[in-house]
Amino acid sequence: MSVVVVGNPKPNSRTRRAAELVAERMTGTLPTAVVDVIELGAGLLGWGDSAVAEAVETVREADLLVVASPTFKATYSGVLKLFLDQFRAGELKGTIAIPLMLGAGSQHALAPELLLKPVLVEIGCTCPTPGLYLLDSAYEDSPLLTAWLERVEGTIAVPAGS
Repeated sequence: MSVVVVGNPKPNSRTRRAAELVAERMTGTLPTAVVDVIELGAGLLGWGDSAVAEAVETVREADLLVVASPTFKATYSGVLKLFLDQFRAGELKGTIAIPLMLGAGSQHALAPELLLKPVLVEIGCTCPTPGLYLLDSAYEDSPLLTAWLERVEGTIAVPAGS
């Protein structure tokens, strides 16, 4: 089961569309589920919210997780941090994750690898590929995405239709 987690402060963002595209290109089908974190609202600020608990359970069930954020101040968004804080250290053991970030320029191209990937590893994810950074103005037909997909081909065994 492929799941996309989007940490953009705007619902239904380019970040979401890019993450869905990455999941589709990796599996050959649309993601099984999308958690657009901003839609969880104030429930992220405490513990025990039922919508947050449901989103957390969806992520726990994922075989492949694409975790996406726009780049803010050279790092991932605060709303994504609030969601990832819902997971204990090691909780997602066995989940393959792809850190994905979008930004306006290439100066932050290492952000997914240096900032988002370590958080995913801390909560137990396995990140067998380099993090992916795409320009938010050109993610759909990005040569960066094509090159990344060619580089990681065969790295992850993702069942078709996952």
